[in-house]
Amino acid sequence: MDRSPALLLLLALALCEYGHGLGKKRFMQYKTIKYLQPGAQLDLTCLIGGEDTGVVWVLQDNIETFKFIVFISPVSEATFEGNQKTSTRFEARKEGMFYHLVVKSFTPQDEGNYFCVKYVDTKLYFSHGQLAFLPATTVLAPCTPGPTNQRGITEKDSCLKTPDPERRMQEDLDYFCLIFLWVPMAGLCLLLLQLLAITIVLCQR
Repeated sequence: MDRSPALLLLLALALCEYGHGLGKKRFMQYKTIKYLQPGAQLDLTCLIGGEDTGVVWVLQDNIETFKFIVFISPVSEATFEGNQKTSTRFEARKEGMFYHLVVKSFTPQDEGNYFCVKYVDTKLYFSHGQLAFLPATTVLAPCTPGPTNQRGITEKDSCLKTPDPERRMQEDLDYFCLIFLWVPMAGLCLLLLQLLAITIVLCQR
């Protein structure tokens, strides 16, 4: 599989300063959390502000790996992984200042945090994350066998345990907070490394 777009994105992350919420507002949307049934269609929208240079949609999956999905140019031309113009999993388009991403049929591999990324003046700007997950599944809890009737047949016991929605929501919020602590810290570390390198060069002169 051609991984060049993903590698280019990672190189850009390493070489460029990170910008989030600095200066002119680059994105205008709120953080969201969505729960979808398997096979449902997921519609995501990114409203940009400031200079329009196109956006990249990326997915941070459940193991916190960033995956390139598509680049949408200011004239609504989409380029998916492998420099393909179409995708079997995604649709992408631009309408005005809105950049849309559609996951055609939501599956476990589509779970995670979706970001829009802009590249302006040698800086990367990340939108607020848009979380999307499958609903928590019903699990079978361990239980003791039911009573035995006169024929020696053990009666079935309903041991289905429903998930705790509050716990799942708290886990999602914890995951969400982790993302927004990690990303700015990574950008700050890159900036400090750049400043250190510049200082060393100046001191050697």
